[in-house]
Amino acid sequence: MNSITRRIAFYGGTFDPVHCGHLAVSKAVSELFRIDEFFLLPAFHAPHKPNSKPTSAFHRYAMLCLATAAHPKIAVSTIELDHGKIRYSFDTLAELRSSFPNDRIFFVMGADSWTDILTWHRWEEVLLMTDHVVISRPGYAIDFRHVTDVVRERIVDLRGGASPPPLEKRPSIFITDAVNMDVSATEIRNDVLEDDVLDRTDDVPPEVAKYIEKYELYK
Repeated sequence: MNSITRRIAFYGGTFDPVHCGHLAVSKAVSELFRIDEFFLLPAFHAPHKPNSKPTSAFHRYAMLCLATAAHPKIAVSTIELDHGKIRYSFDTLAELRSSFPNDRIFFVMGADSWTDILTWHRWEEVLLMTDHVVISRPGYAIDFRHVTDVVRERIVDLRGGASPPPLEKRPSIFITDAVNMDVSATEIRNDVLEDDVLDRTDDVPPEVAKYIEKYELYK
């Protein structure tokens, strides 16, 4: 049997738009877990938001490419966009495990996703399929009571600056407060909607701010 050769992280989300918080998470997780390849993984249409139509996949992908251009260790995965339809994380992770059979996969999510995890399709299987990294966020309490015992026993709480222990053979769920930024894509969209101008320019990379203005997104 081949040994694990790389650690690969995938950070799923709508990225509508990608903002500085996303990049901060990418960098922090890469450093903390010694990630070899880090991918931002945009959803075509998040299944838990069926009534919320995102900005076109083309624009969101373009903004991600602009935001990551200066970061050689952060790339963009089109695995969900290529399917062109609503896709569950369970199916995506199964495909990733098949594509990278000898590598350790880390799936990154925010505290808001952890809070709503019971609404995910086959959520317990999702949490047991690969390693997960849950990023704490101001305003979101991290609770463990809503998950099952088999999930709870895999949780490794790294809050307070703790370093990850040696990886176990089975996947773990890591909770970390390595990033403490309160940036919201919803607030960025609402900011533009209010007066047709992006005022929160510090919350997004300059290239993304210019793109939003040029293509008149979120108005």
